[in-house]
Parts: sequence; C-alpha cells; structure tokens
Amino acid sequence: MKYSIFVKFNSSGKIQVNTNEITIALKSKPECGKANREMIEKLAEYFRISKDRIHIISGLASNKKLIEIS
Repeated sequence: MKYSIFVKFNSSGKIQVNTNEITIALKSKPECGKANREMIEKLAEYFRISKDRIHIISGLASNKKLIEIS
C-alpha cells in the first residue's frame, strides 16, 4: 500500500491518517536522516509492523514523501 506523507518538523509527534494521506509531526530536525528514521519508527509503531516493511519511494529530502508499506 502506498501513502502520501506530509511531515511537520520540530513538532509534538502526532500522526493523523486520512485514507492514503498521512500527516506526521516529528520532534527531530531534518538533519542527516534523523527525521526520516523517526518517521519510519513512528509509522511502524502506529501500523504495528516491522520498520523493514516501510520504504521511502520519493521525497527523501523533502517534507512531502511517498512511502510504500509491503
């Protein structure tokens, strides 16, 4: 399943899911992949799956991402 992600940085850490669109607020700054790692951890916890099943398809250095959960 593919999801469009909108990331808010330096925020409270909440996740809001609307069909195939997810807004996620991260505490980490977008430096050296820290925010991407936190995003994957939070999504894995939210969906109760392994972090290995979440792949960033596009938007690695952007606040708008496309991910795939296998």
